[in-house]
Amino acid sequence: MIRRRSTPWIHRWSRPLIAAIAGCGALTTGYLTIEKLTGGSAACVAQAGVKGCNDVLSSPWATVFGQPLALFGFLAYTSMVIFALAPLVLRSGDNNSRQQLENWTWLLLLAGAIAMSVFSGYLMYLLAFQIKALCPYCIGSALFSLSLLVLTIIGRTWEDIGQILFTAIIVGMVTLIGTLGVYASVNQSGVTPGATPGQPVKVFFNPTVPPNPAFGWEITTTSGEAEIALARHLTKIGAKEYVAYWCPHCHEQKLLFGKEAYQEITNNNVKVECAPDGLKAQPEQCKAAKIEGFPTWIINGKSYSGVQSLEELAQASGYTGSRNFKYFK
Repeated sequence: MIRRRSTPWIHRWSRPLIAAIAGCGALTTGYLTIEKLTGGSAACVAQAGVKGCNDVLSSPWATVFGQPLALFGFLAYTSMVIFALAPLVLRSGDNNSRQQLENWTWLLLLAGAIAMSVFSGYLMYLLAFQIKALCPYCIGSALFSLSLLVLTIIGRTWEDIGQILFTAIIVGMVTLIGTLGVYASVNQSGVTPGATPGQPVKVFFNPTVPPNPAFGWEITTTSGEAEIALARHLTKIGAKEYVAYWCPHCHEQKLLFGKEAYQEITNNNVKVECAPDGLKAQPEQCKAAKIEGFPTWIINGKSYSGVQSLEELAQASGYTGSRNFKYFK
């Protein structure tokens, strides 16, 4: 008498597990998509001196083809849920049709998991070496993608191991080439040429002429409604920015606000000039505030040294308005 080989538990539960993990990924990316489209701020515990989730969401890499990257992640995770559950839900039809659906959805799950893992790996590289931020949502999404790949491989009996390797090589190469092509327009050295309207632009400053004691260097960026609203909010709560006209980092801060918004900061005495030979200099105030470097922000009694992203200033000041900021440091 020949005993029928029992089905391993992982094979019985692989599809529900894949659907559950992909569902968590869909909820996460769906939430980030809503926050990005509405100009909101993702719930994220900020650490002093460390960029966080909202810096990532406002970066040039967070927008693809004019749409939030999280939206594409949501669509990918939703597709994985459908592929995982389709054979469990659609049980009608003959055995041959059901087996074909089973086989095809496994191939789609494998291809999807490989593509998502490769793309997530590239995003982890950007997170660590380009944006230099700590984003639990991004790390969680990468772990979801990797888990989906592992479950897809061990969740069934693959008769042809070569099929897995061939699929991994082809899908991985296509995904990597496509990813590099999509982000080719993002200039790592400082600007985003030909940026899609609504896509944040990374700014940098490399002075080629001496600063003017009256205003430093000319502000070449323009403000949006969000930048102006934040500048007015900082004025309202009594925030102070201590600067020196000859400081390049101070000018980088100005570029993040844009000309119109920074005019609000200048006209409403948020900016305090610390250089003795600067226009309307107030070195005694800087000395009293124990300023050691420029720029330094003092917001609600707390000191923030160095160039701050507008997301960081918004969070530190309790700003609740639109966060569709145009520029990224």
